[in-house]
Amino acid sequence: MKLRSIELALPDPVAAATFMTEIWGMAPAKTKAGANGDRLYLRGSGPFPYLVAFEKSEDEFVRSTTFVCTAEELEALKARIAASGWAASPTVSKDPGGGHGLLVELPEGTILRFLTDAAEVAPIAGRDLPVKLTHVVFNAADAEACGAAVEDVLGFRVSDRTKGMVFVRCNDSHHSTAFARAGFASLNHVAFEMEDMDAVMRGIGRLRDHALVPAWGPGRHGPGANVYAYFIAPFGPVIEFSTAVEKVPEDYKVGAPDDWTWPAGRIDHWGMSDKDFEGLRRAEERFRFRRDWEAGPL
Repeated sequence: MKLRSIELALPDPVAAATFMTEIWGMAPAKTKAGANGDRLYLRGSGPFPYLVAFEKSEDEFVRSTTFVCTAEELEALKARIAASGWAASPTVSKDPGGGHGLLVELPEGTILRFLTDAAEVAPIAGRDLPVKLTHVVFNAADAEACGAAVEDVLGFRVSDRTKGMVFVRCNDSHHSTAFARAGFASLNHVAFEMEDMDAVMRGIGRLRDHALVPAWGPGRHGPGANVYAYFIAPFGPVIEFSTAVEKVPEDYKVGAPDDWTWPAGRIDHWGMSDKDFEGLRRAEERFRFRRDWEAGPL
């Protein structure tokens, strides 16, 4: 199973897409005529047809976060979700890549979409394009309960626990998502996997050229060991340049909060950057979740 894309609704998708293509560093995705014409799709250099979709809406919210899986994985998901009693519905994707599968609402309202038979596309060149999404992190009222729920029902695995987050994986990448101990449910941030550390640093420089400085970073995390730089996007959410997230074995030992502590005044391995706690918190509260479909039999 792999994390593929996130689908966002917001008042000005054109402005958001312009920022992401002209400054952040993404490419417009190719779409077929008549396929979800009200959405704008952006891709990276890798084989996924798109990584981010923007849809016009009076309100801003997360419509879904999409994973792609095999037919066998989808059937197992259907059985566990049906047994759980979670709200879910079959779905056929009209987004680039197509595919079919199901939409599911987690206990705190987070909407995930799982697709099989979704097509891939030829990679494209571009040293400053993200390769893919590396993770999408959600805020949670009860992060521990969310982590346990996705382990039990979705078959994900908890990789690490810190004082701030429960990190969860769906393959050998240390985390494809995480649940932040925030006290409310919303989108925490979206992380874009860059080709290497140089691409992360060039991205920081590119945004500085447009008077945008990191809200946190550059740095290197503890859990996952990835290099990062977080920005608050002009259209609202927190977005991250990231690279080199750790690959973990099946028997990876789950870390506890006491395993991830730092010397006084530090919050990452390098300890070279400040963090805009207040600004990040405000941005992390903005994009909530909305279910606009009816639950049905799977």
